[in-house]
Amino acid sequence: MSSNYVLISRFSLKNAYSANAFTSLKGSESVRYYSCEEQSVNELLELRSFNDIEEISWAEEEMESMFHRFADVLSKDIRRELLKFVESPIHNKKYLPETEYIQLRHVEVPAHNYQQYLQWRDETIFNVVRDNKDKIESFEAFHSLISGMPGVMFISAFNVDKDTYKEAFTNARYQEIIKQAGDNYITGGNEGLYTRIYRACFR
Repeated sequence: MSSNYVLISRFSLKNAYSANAFTSLKGSESVRYYSCEEQSVNELLELRSFNDIEEISWAEEEMESMFHRFADVLSKDIRRELLKFVESPIHNKKYLPETEYIQLRHVEVPAHNYQQYLQWRDETIFNVVRDNKDKIESFEAFHSLISGMPGVMFISAFNVDKDTYKEAFTNARYQEIIKQAGDNYITGGNEGLYTRIYRACFR
């Protein structure tokens, strides 16, 4: 039941996340909020689900107002990107994750290698994901439709301890996959590849 489109909004904060500053926000089936778990990254993440791109206009007024409603706690403007669903090795039963944690995994792939990359990732990255379905609730692959940092975005949802989850993506097997990706499928250097873990808010 993956969303056809997911809009990611990043609220960069002056200080560490505090729920008191965002009491007006409510999660729902089509909107979810997460605070970043990475050190030195003060960020609230919003995921919005859309099945038709025209639905974005329905949320325009609310999204526009956020810049003013949260001006006192924001350290910069809100950054947004629109993702389009591609495929999923572990399907989500809902439009958006409902787990304790999610991880965003981003990579920028050269256009001329993209089709080859899709086959390669099914045989490598997605096999790792399938082999760890006892730890991963859902794993969805998107591609940016509108973004200042374009590329492939994986949204991985999990409930287990973070270290238990990360082991599958840090062991020797996965390091070899990352080396293959770096040699063939990553562009943009460090800017083209990142991972970031977030914890659910307002549950």
